[in-house]
Amino acid sequence: MAIKLRLARGGSKKRPFYRIVVADSRMPRDGRYIEKLGTYNPLLPKDSEDRVKLDMERVQYWLGQGAQTTDRVSRFLEAAGVVDKKERANLKKAEPGKKAQERAEEKAAKAAEAAEASTDE
Repeated sequence: MAIKLRLARGGSKKRPFYRIVVADSRMPRDGRYIEKLGTYNPLLPKDSEDRVKLDMERVQYWLGQGAQTTDRVSRFLEAAGVVDKKERANLKKAEPGKKAQERAEEKAAKAAEAAEASTDE
């Protein structure tokens, strides 16, 4: 059984509220979970103490049992100093798509032709 520490969404439309739960990875996001470990309220200011609340003792227990964390929960745990900070790099994020690259190549070719034409005259 693959155990995960993840978020389960609650709250109403456009007013999200999350429970940080331990769940079998095969269960639905808001479905059955094993244990509730804390809460996350994204509507509160980032410096608020009530934004993320965790039961650290139980979090340590489940990590010791081999539970995996989702990216967002691992960020909460990194901020709390429970787990080491992971190296995250999306190297392709700033790279333009195929069509944009093709347009840039065409533009560079036209600029080179125009430069050649102006030097020949």
